[in-house]
Amino acid sequence: MTRLNLALLLLIGCIAALPLFGGPYALRLGTIACMYAILALSWNVVGGFAGYPSFATAAFFGFGAYTTGVLLNDGLSLTLSIMATLAASFLLAGLLGVVLLRLRGHYFAIASLSLVEVLRELVNNATDLTGGGMGLNIPLASGSGILADATFFFYAMWGLLLATALMVIAVSMSRLGFGLACIRQNETASDMVGLNSTLYKSVAFGLSACFVGAAGGLYAAWVHYIDPSDVFDILYSVKPIVMALMGGLGSPLGVVSGAFLYLGLEEVVWRNYIQIHSGVLGVLIVMLLLFLPRGLISLRWSMLWRKAKHV
Repeated sequence: MTRLNLALLLLIGCIAALPLFGGPYALRLGTIACMYAILALSWNVVGGFAGYPSFATAAFFGFGAYTTGVLLNDGLSLTLSIMATLAASFLLAGLLGVVLLRLRGHYFAIASLSLVEVLRELVNNATDLTGGGMGLNIPLASGSGILADATFFFYAMWGLLLATALMVIAVSMSRLGFGLACIRQNETASDMVGLNSTLYKSVAFGLSACFVGAAGGLYAAWVHYIDPSDVFDILYSVKPIVMALMGGLGSPLGVVSGAFLYLGLEEVVWRNYIQIHSGVLGVLIVMLLLFLPRGLISLRWSMLWRKAKHV
């Protein structure tokens, strides 16, 4: 395991201490930050490792939210609902990946974006099951009253973030990660030497989707009400990409750092420039990407440390 991966696990470990020092407001922000870090890390498997610009994150987030919501309404426990959502998301993404991942470049990007609208319309029309445009009310999960506590959902989302990070690290160190790197560098050459690129991409797409779906499921259980316009919001696809670019494409540590940096900037800008927050945030992001085109991870921390010691 590399030092950067160890640093990632250390960073996630430090995040677990947030409830000890922050109040309800910080706890809520921490839960949202962990959720977006999961989305960004998951996107990085397809977008960073394989180099495929996927916009399907919102599709699987919404799918996971509704799958968990329906199962909870049917009386299933939260744990079993999330596990079922993981499996269903992996299966759906794996099957769709066999078709979608035959496309490349902007063709794949457009197809993955279309998937968000397709699933949104399916949910909107399945009124008896999902409530359609009226949304879906989700009861408090069965079991102890602790499930109603914000601290529980923070640690549930944090645990899922840790699991996602371990998955991404395992992929990066495995044959799958090597295959995805080959696909990113030259997919045609990879096919010519016998690499089953469709299989590799489909597995990566499935792994990416299953953790996104689980995050959507936890989100649904946390807020107790979901509707298609909320959980299929295209921002769930766009923000993780921006976070990955800010932190460093392909680097798990950079992606998580980018997620927390983005949400920190968003919160500061929202509180101080509420009328023009979108414009100010956009300018800050553009400036960061201009001065750090390879993300935060490109900063030479070791060089800075050596210079600091000689001051």
